[in-house]
Amino acid sequence: MDCIDLRSDTVTWPTPEMRQAMANAAVGDDVFGDDPTVNRLQDEAARRFGKESGLFVTSGTMGNLVAVLAHCGRGDEVILGDKAHTFVYEAGGIAVLGGVHPHTVPVQPDGTLPLDLIRQAIRPDNIHMPVTRLILLENTHGSMSGVPIPKDYIDSVGEIAQEHGLALHIDGARIFNAATALNCDVADLTAAADSVTFCLSKGLCAPAGSILVGSREFITKARRVRKILGGGMRQVGVLAAAGLIALNTMTRRLADDHANARRLAEGLAAMPQFEIDLTSVQTNIMFFSLRDDAGITAPQLADKLKAHNIKLMSMGQRDFRIVTHYWIRPEHVDQVLAAIQEELPS
Repeated sequence: MDCIDLRSDTVTWPTPEMRQAMANAAVGDDVFGDDPTVNRLQDEAARRFGKESGLFVTSGTMGNLVAVLAHCGRGDEVILGDKAHTFVYEAGGIAVLGGVHPHTVPVQPDGTLPLDLIRQAIRPDNIHMPVTRLILLENTHGSMSGVPIPKDYIDSVGEIAQEHGLALHIDGARIFNAATALNCDVADLTAAADSVTFCLSKGLCAPAGSILVGSREFITKARRVRKILGGGMRQVGVLAAAGLIALNTMTRRLADDHANARRLAEGLAAMPQFEIDLTSVQTNIMFFSLRDDAGITAPQLADKLKAHNIKLMSMGQRDFRIVTHYWIRPEHVDQVLAAIQEELPS
């Protein structure tokens, strides 16, 4: 990359290997189902998750929207966190386009929803109320420092869903980060889920795309929903070729990103101008804050760092979010720490 960009892992450029694979990709018409590279990506993704089938979609937002609309009808209700990406950052799509009612539950610092509150949120059989159809979890939880949600919790939510005849969907945009941090197989981690989305274009470096996996019957329905939303694509094998490298190669190196995040977090914690909870830095995302007496605001510091060819995301006057990824190496971490130290008021 041409700068040290820590705003998100969505800023990653495709690797040279990906660019070469895209140039040489075998293609067909995916709406007709005959793009061999897309079909291979979907099949390999499904196998990796222990599910029957997969569907390539343009983005994680589309993947979650397709999943909710495939699980729910108009007027149905989904239980999800009040800080969930689907609820906060996806433009209200499930309500706008699907007529699906969101029932929010407070997200805990560890990214989970209290099990008792999930149970309480399930509607009784009452004609005055919407029908509960779906529970939605996020793993890792992007608004809670990228914390990974463990298998035993997901299994417990799955048991609640089964008990009440509900489906469980996981927004797994960074599910491979979760599996890496928890040192477990992604199929085992998501075994209780009826459907999972994961993003190819964040820390996995593909230029675009996400995958939705689930049962064969569910994916058949999801494919129709994708078409309704305008997501039917043609010679999309040029993107799927990069997605195959993302799935088969980039998912196996995420521990490096986690180590770099930890290295950066510890360096920031050593500076008296910052507050950071090191226990929350478990994957590639961290939040930290300037102390009130730091003598500089977050937007001011972010602006000063541009002169060092460093991009940070300020969130308000005191807060930052940093996300490490493939293009951030240990030497970049050291450069960032040195530049921040230089620009802080003495």
